[in-house]
Amino acid sequence: MSSVTVGKPVADFSRPATGGETVRLSDYLGHHLVLYFYPKASTPGCTNEGLAFTELHAAFREAGAEILGASRDGVKAQENFRNKQGFTFPLLSDKDEQLCEQFGVLKEKTMYGRTSVGIERSTFLIDRDGVLRREWRGVKVPGHAQEVLDAVHALEKG
Repeated sequence: MSSVTVGKPVADFSRPATGGETVRLSDYLGHHLVLYFYPKASTPGCTNEGLAFTELHAAFREAGAEILGASRDGVKAQENFRNKQGFTFPLLSDKDEQLCEQFGVLKEKTMYGRTSVGIERSTFLIDRDGVLRREWRGVKVPGHAQEVLDAVHALEKG
């Protein structure tokens, strides 16, 4: 169950990330933050989503926003994924699912008659003060990164 609510501050978190770093939400205070969750590193939809955010990364930064991607993959898998695709932002490893639980992105899925729990592709826009301003759940990749950038611009205009 999600512990985040639009219009409310997001509790600080700390996750291992690519580049051998530990990333905290509090590191991004003073910037808008786009946090997107994807099901699995190095899969087609997740690759396309990361590439779309990478393509617009400079525009996000110009608008005062940073980007973080997150999945349940380990740091090594995230590092390989980021390096292979040339992503320009950190990827977080959430193997213990604490971040997934905080944002309520784990959903039961059925594929080929088998039921499992996986990440529902979701994106969250957190403002400069750490308050959740928008959330997108059940994301479809085409056009999504631009939609999030448009929301960042709208947030900047107030």
